[in-house]
Amino acid sequence: MTDAHVPADTIRSIFSAAMTQMYRDEVPRYLEMTRIVGEIDGETLARDAALEARLRRSHGYDLIGVERHGAIRVGRPEELAGLRRLFAVMGMYPVGYYDLSPAGVPVHSTCFRPIEAESLNRCPFRIFTSLLRPELIEGEDLRREAQEILSRRRIFTPRCLHLVEIFETNGGLGEAQAIEFVHEALHTFRWRGEATVTAGVYEAYRKAHPLVADVVCFPGPHINHLTLPTLDMDAAQKALAERGLDPKSIVEGPPPRAFPILLRQTSFKAIAEPVRFAGRDDARGEHRARFGEIEQRGAALTAKGRALYDRLLAETLAAAPPREGAIADYKAELKRRFAAFPDDAAALRAQGLAFFRYAPGDKQRANSGRGDVETLLRDGALIAEPITYEDFLPVSAAGIFQSNLGEGGRRALSAEANREAFEHALGTKVADEMAIYAHEEKRSLERALAALGVISPMAENAGR
Repeated sequence: MTDAHVPADTIRSIFSAAMTQMYRDEVPRYLEMTRIVGEIDGETLARDAALEARLRRSHGYDLIGVERHGAIRVGRPEELAGLRRLFAVMGMYPVGYYDLSPAGVPVHSTCFRPIEAESLNRCPFRIFTSLLRPELIEGEDLRREAQEILSRRRIFTPRCLHLVEIFETNGGLGEAQAIEFVHEALHTFRWRGEATVTAGVYEAYRKAHPLVADVVCFPGPHINHLTLPTLDMDAAQKALAERGLDPKSIVEGPPPRAFPILLRQTSFKAIAEPVRFAGRDDARGEHRARFGEIEQRGAALTAKGRALYDRLLAETLAAAPPREGAIADYKAELKRRFAAFPDDAAALRAQGLAFFRYAPGDKQRANSGRGDVETLLRDGALIAEPITYEDFLPVSAAGIFQSNLGEGGRRALSAEANREAFEHALGTKVADEMAIYAHEEKRSLERALAALGVISPMAENAGR
């Protein structure tokens, strides 16, 4: 093992475990949240044997209680490009472009994640990464000063960068190098409790926008949250409130459904952490940015399905926005609007609203030669399971961020999405998540039909 390259999935698993332990040590409330989610998931499995069987069949059982993602924010293009190189060591690549400025958050983002289903099954950990848009900072003086402050910081240790270079040159890292890499990489994401600016400068940026203060005023992109999966989002949301963890008022995403789709999220609100500011007065204060999140993932939607989801959500937000004192109205409107979205697998597949992964079923029921996919499914010769959504929802991400930024994070911003500028900063194109799901669906159908000895003309049309 000494001379062999450690698989990227293994390095990512080690990093995920180390990141989890670090965050639990830094944010004790997050550790309490993990206990609550563990209890909820245990109760859910105990009363639903079919769910446990389904999870075991889809490799989901081993991932219960395993962190799915974290989130960070960086301030300069050079930092984003450096993170692209760092995450590549762990088999994580940029997927999707998210513009959060319409919701009042002055960043645009991508998700560094594994792409192949096999890698996701081994370790699903990913990092939602946002880049500050300095042109959206109010005030020319603040914009200029922010760029000067950010230009002075270095978020990677020299040894971390050297190990990344070794990876890029040799195509991998040895065992000792991989362990050292994880240790060095963690320094980038650690919370230090020290600002790089005076209390007065920090306050100026906090008033301009709390997220800008979080990005500009600290030594690096401290991890601002980790996320646990849960098997029962609504029970988890209720338990967080009952245990005094102060969750946000709504669950972001679609309403509760018999057949889950996309992504539902909630979080406890950001904790106040002590900060020592720069300057001779040794001023001390506090900063709120870091929290714990829970998610529940469902089926990935096709472009057609996503258009329907986006329309129904937009209609809900227009008719009953989730304002203080009107949360019940929002929930009722969300449920009413989403009655128009089919809530069973057969309808979603028949209408082309969701992506599915195919597998051979009872081979005895497959006719040799050419066959119709619908007939094979009906006869049990072919099995279709939903492909899990592995990405994010801009409105939901912005809602989570806003709930942890206070009122200063809810102001409107006038800006156009700028994917070209983001990709230029990144140093590469971001992958199209829809294309990834379509490819997985088509490939799985081709493999399943080949295993059955069947050729179907529909196989060519599976990737929508």
